[in-house]
Amino acid sequence: MSPNLGLPAGTVNERADSLLSGPSFETKMERISDHEMLLNMGPQHPSTHGVLRVVLKLDGEVVTGAVPDLGYLHRGVEKLAENRTFGQFIILTDRDDYLCAMLNNWSYCLSIEKLLKVEIPQRADYLRVIAGELNRIASHLLFIGTFGIDIGAFTPFLYAFGREREMILDLFEQLCGARITYNYVRIGGVSNDLPDGWVEKAKMFVAHMKNCLKEYDNLLSYNPIFMDRTKGIGVLSKAKAISYGVSGPNLRASGVPLDLRKDAPYGIYSKFQFSPAVRQNGDCWDRYMVRRDEIEQSCGILEQALDGIPAGDIMGKVPKVNLRPPVGEAYAQLEGARGVLGVYVVTDGGLSPYRLHLRAPSYINLAMLQDILVGWKVADVVAILGSIDIVLGEVDR
Repeated sequence: MSPNLGLPAGTVNERADSLLSGPSFETKMERISDHEMLLNMGPQHPSTHGVLRVVLKLDGEVVTGAVPDLGYLHRGVEKLAENRTFGQFIILTDRDDYLCAMLNNWSYCLSIEKLLKVEIPQRADYLRVIAGELNRIASHLLFIGTFGIDIGAFTPFLYAFGREREMILDLFEQLCGARITYNYVRIGGVSNDLPDGWVEKAKMFVAHMKNCLKEYDNLLSYNPIFMDRTKGIGVLSKAKAISYGVSGPNLRASGVPLDLRKDAPYGIYSKFQFSPAVRQNGDCWDRYMVRRDEIEQSCGILEQALDGIPAGDIMGKVPKVNLRPPVGEAYAQLEGARGVLGVYVVTDGGLSPYRLHLRAPSYINLAMLQDILVGWKVADVVAILGSIDIVLGEVDR
């Protein structure tokens, strides 16, 4: 996948020529035949789910080549970490995958906790799991709603975005005072304990969500038009998924049952009974169905966690000011809503990270576009791109 940095200045055509001259294409711009053309999809396009530009090479309506062009939302988050204290940087992790900020908070804190060798109170671990799984459901609900819009089904969005997801955001607002960027998971624990009556409200939501899945199946999952537009479209084989380093729902949709919550448990996930959501065909419909199945899976985890919350502290023994992890390096990863979310941090004994790098699953998953778009029609491009479920905040960082 060609990066956006270092490209020569010039016209749009010259820029496209530079993109298409990479290893993904055998021919350069000037060698495109008379019956071929280049089409820019994005960066101003509602179905790119952000400011993503994909340069499509077309033969009629059939895609013969595709290159994602990134960097339009670059904010230099990793460099900013070097000028923030370890506690201050948690706020910026909310802005990477802003649709699943709880898990971004958690992955960063895990890496710092490895360096500190701090013991997390069990109650805090339970609250992290509960908040994380609720956020996973909220993220998948937004995917269901927006993917439906991509295909032409507007009604499911009104339910997913305006009803169930709002219920989760209400719970988060009561828990930490925020609805999108939470800053809830802290180094050593969590910021707030559960307010009175919150567990009962969460249990009511879980029961409601499980019942609503039948509505989504009737509205969208098994809608004949939706299935015609997604089944057998944009197939990613198991071998290619592994080769591209794909993770999360996109990998499991291709038949690889890798889920870090099960295969490399962190926190207290080893205490819960669940199985990874896996499909076999690797097409758009399977990528959709894995996320639909994961909502049901998360509901099961939440039922177990909400029934087993122990008493105790919500913060471990971590300095509130002048936090200085020892000199060293650490890498921590967890199962994010879009794949394996990793944080690598290097420390020099100071108040800020010496170097920090994020393994953003959306960025890595985008690489497969140059493969799975080829051979399909322009009308299918929106469906294939939507099924990957990217967030440009963590792609460009």
